[in-house]
Amino acid sequence: MPQLLLELFSEEIPARMQAQAARDLERLIRDGLSAAGLITEGMKAFAGPRRLALVIEGVPVAQADRDEEVKGPRVGAPDQAIDGFLRKTGLTREQLSEQGGVWFGRIQTAGRPTVEIIAELVEATVRGFPWPKSMTWGSGKLRWVRPLQRILCVFDREVVPISFEGLDAGDLSQGHRFMGSGQVFRARDFDEYREALLGHYVVLDAEERKERILEGARTLCFARNLELVEDEGLLDEVAGLAEWPTPILGDMDPAFLDLPPEVIRTSMRTHQKYFAVRDPATGKLAPHFLVVANIAAEDGGKVIAAGNAKVLSARLSDARFFWDEDRKSGFDAWLEKLSGVTFHAKLGTMAERVERIAALAREIAPLVGADPDTAEKAARLAKADLASQMVGEFPELQGVMGRYYAGADGLDPVLADAIRDHYRPQGPGDSVPTAPVSIAVALADKLDTLVGFFSIDEKPTGSKDPYALRRAALGVIRIILESGKRLALNTVSGVQANDLMPFFADRLKVTLRDQGKRFDLVDAVFALNDDDLVRIVARVEALDGFLKTDDGANLLAGYRRAANILKAEEKKGPLPTGMV
Repeated sequence: MPQLLLELFSEEIPARMQAQAARDLERLIRDGLSAAGLITEGMKAFAGPRRLALVIEGVPVAQADRDEEVKGPRVGAPDQAIDGFLRKTGLTREQLSEQGGVWFGRIQTAGRPTVEIIAELVEATVRGFPWPKSMTWGSGKLRWVRPLQRILCVFDREVVPISFEGLDAGDLSQGHRFMGSGQVFRARDFDEYREALLGHYVVLDAEERKERILEGARTLCFARNLELVEDEGLLDEVAGLAEWPTPILGDMDPAFLDLPPEVIRTSMRTHQKYFAVRDPATGKLAPHFLVVANIAAEDGGKVIAAGNAKVLSARLSDARFFWDEDRKSGFDAWLEKLSGVTFHAKLGTMAERVERIAALAREIAPLVGADPDTAEKAARLAKADLASQMVGEFPELQGVMGRYYAGADGLDPVLADAIRDHYRPQGPGDSVPTAPVSIAVALADKLDTLVGFFSIDEKPTGSKDPYALRRAALGVIRIILESGKRLALNTVSGVQANDLMPFFADRLKVTLRDQGKRFDLVDAVFALNDDDLVRIVARVEALDGFLKTDDGANLLAGYRRAANILKAEEKKGPLPTGMV
């Protein structure tokens, strides 16, 4: 069966938008074809720095003809009703037949050619594409993420006639901006298209670009007895920045290695999109970096590496300045600055938030086996690094830098670890704190967030959760469950008053669902008004295990039978007076 090939060629698409754009393109075209009754054999979408592409196999050449029976007015109905039915259906009186006192007719509709449907669908898709951000250009009204320059649309090796907003579909595409000299080429099917792109230095598939980056990077590192510090998020990003990704290994000044490794890696990743490199013998960072260029340089990338090394040196010099200046300032100066930092207009400053967290940490400490004084002190220091210059430049290092600065000041390692770990877990793949003081501060931080925002009615709604309250609740649940601490949440200040337990119940259901547990079991256990999460989960697991046994199945069967009997009796009305 015929194949459909579509490419939407534009100026550079932001890397962060490409994967979702490919999914959206596939969804919109699939839904449009399905709505038209066109069932295909398979499709795949692609995204790159300058193009979205879609190939669909096994597309019918036309819709199937339809033969539909339609019901009309009853026999003997007024002529007006019958005439209206005829106008609506395009039938004549001679084409009607009587069935059971009602007029029926048959409408036969020839299927439309697929090429017509594709033309309409592509235009509708482009005009309504759900980019997070889009723009107009020139004098046109069309919106796209960046100026849309060309549409390639070929069905069964023939160009689909599409024309709107000054764009005319054709069979032309374009290669690499530099290595391909921007030359155009023709493609009438996907194999021709893909091969031509490779010949013009464009790797179409993002997964192939990522594999090319990893293989090249590992080879370069292995040749110099080094090891790549892999970063999945960075890999996704750089694969969206280069059409012909070429890894290049560069050198950096070893003097910068006295900076915390997180600072070096974050500076490389955030500002320059470089991968860090480590020495496999020591596990420590090596004085090198790996940059992914969008060109295969004739000199093997020496000039590119040297230029990027200079830029990295400037970035790390800034980081060293922040590191040195922050260590001169210290925690007392940062804590003073927090009084001028607004946490939320209705919840006060960061300094006021610190006071709340400290009080909660002292309250929670005995419940998790931590010293109250130590927990309170750790909580008072936990947010101080938010006022440091390093965290101001790299917000993702909050807590991490506090740990380093605490160590540099000679503070108790228990305090330093709590400063770093109280943000955990920050996602499903992150670990939870394990030290009692760290647990107390982490719980206090998350519970203050939940209690605060619930108290001002800033609760999550639908898919919107601007303050990450669901993540905070899941963090509380994971910390309690994985540490095994028997903490009655309703006894913690503010939890019961702000009706947080139903919210925790919903989040716990999500957690248990991911583990394969049933929602109704969680509901049954929560109906006991228990607020000990460890005990709740133990009861859910026990109930789940029991219901899987023969005794459990028999109990359920007996309950259902009794419930059905009671329902049947209720329908008969109330029992006569005096009867049991």
